[in-house]
Amino acid sequence: MHPSFKPPISVSAFASAFVCVLAFTFAAALQAQSPCTPVTFTADQDHQNMMDQLGIKTLRPGWNGNENAPNHANYDESKANPYTNVPDPLTLNDGQKVTTPEMWWKQRRPEIVDAYSKYVYGFVPANVPKVTWTVLTVDREMIGFTPVIAKDLVGEVDNSGCPAISVKIRMTLVTPANAHGPVPVLMMFGRAGFPNPNEPRGEDLDRINAAWKAVLIQQDPSLKDILAQHPAWQPLKESPFFQPPQLNADGDPPNEWQLVGAGWGFVRFDPASVQADNAAGLTRGIIGLVNKGQPRKPDDWGALRAWAWGAGRGLDYLQTDSAVDAKHIGIEGVSRYGKAALVTMAYDDRFNLVLVGSSGKGGATLLRRNFGEGVENLATGEYYWEDGNFIKYDASEASFGSMNPGDLPVDSNELIALCAPRLTFISYGVPEKGDAHWLDHEGSWMATVDASRVFALLGVKGLAVEGDYKTAVMPPVNHGLLDGELVWRQHDGGHTDAPNMKWFIQWADGKIGHATQ
Repeated sequence: MHPSFKPPISVSAFASAFVCVLAFTFAAALQAQSPCTPVTFTADQDHQNMMDQLGIKTLRPGWNGNENAPNHANYDESKANPYTNVPDPLTLNDGQKVTTPEMWWKQRRPEIVDAYSKYVYGFVPANVPKVTWTVLTVDREMIGFTPVIAKDLVGEVDNSGCPAISVKIRMTLVTPANAHGPVPVLMMFGRAGFPNPNEPRGEDLDRINAAWKAVLIQQDPSLKDILAQHPAWQPLKESPFFQPPQLNADGDPPNEWQLVGAGWGFVRFDPASVQADNAAGLTRGIIGLVNKGQPRKPDDWGALRAWAWGAGRGLDYLQTDSAVDAKHIGIEGVSRYGKAALVTMAYDDRFNLVLVGSSGKGGATLLRRNFGEGVENLATGEYYWEDGNFIKYDASEASFGSMNPGDLPVDSNELIALCAPRLTFISYGVPEKGDAHWLDHEGSWMATVDASRVFALLGVKGLAVEGDYKTAVMPPVNHGLLDGELVWRQHDGGHTDAPNMKWFIQWADGKIGHATQ
């Protein structure tokens, strides 16, 4: 080779470039093959997988709600408080007392949020994909005598990282058509869909019926003579213009009627479209999508936290809708959805108010209480509501020894405290009507009383009661404590918050300065 000749590229550089090309090609091939293949577990298999990850050999069985069963739940108040170490929401982890709002916001509240994420509800991953909202249909409807505009929406979650799993969040926004401006809105966990679809009437319905008859005759020509003998019969008939509703148990109109009648909007939000309400679905839904179809790790989020995340994505859209008062958006739910509503409010401070209906353990009731449903039931049954670490507090034999509810670093008094100073309504019914002792109403009352101290620290009114959470007497049924930002009312109905809806609306209207338009 001539000494003055220089190759345009060195051998080592060429080799490096070739390796890079191979790596890029291999990565592209892997992506094209979509390596995300969801694992299919039964609930038992998933539960065992989590126990294996945690090093748990055995768990204590859950309590039985049947009082005649050998392992029946305790309903004796004298035995209900075996663990007296209820965490103090106003004491830092290092033992220092929280005496100012600044200490709460900068030190104590972050500690509680972190502990709840680690030991109870799980962390929302940092790589949760974005959600794109689309208005599918807009319908003008009537709810009672109130004209409304109903929007059916879908929030499609970017699944480019795992095309095998599709998550489409469903919700329906309903607002009064004659409102003079943006209205407060209550998001309610439950089935999405139009409340009262606008039906074709008059000439439009006549045309549809004529088309139906033509199709019938085309499919079966012998029907022509039959239809000719019954010229007045129509395949489709008009519904009555006004259909009386099925009243709530207390004789009031349904919750949605009350809301729009008071000048509120509401959202029907479908949590199952975010994450299935079962353990077998943990490798699908939003949890499965982020995990690329693989089982959870111990501190991964559970269904309650996933539902709360989904509600937050719904709120993202609501804040862009001109019909909605973005400063006054609430969240509501009953039973397991009552738990989800409280978790949503605690984690997402953009929600301004909450109605927590009959939430029980995992919601507003002290987890340390041995009354009705226990941590044992959640850890062996609906464990998928929480993160995997929560199961440890039911372990009777494990690599780390054993744990019980008294070892929990947090409790529901602190969960309610995370809502402060925003508007928080804790609602229950009575066992005689179906709001079972299982829910431990007294335990929720105790937690609410103790959380009241945080509301007071932040300059708003909590519960006006004498004594602390151990001694304060729960008010009589139908006697609400509705003066402050944290309120309590036990109605005389069953497992529902419907009898408290009118009280909720009156209370919230007074606090946010809203009047029926």
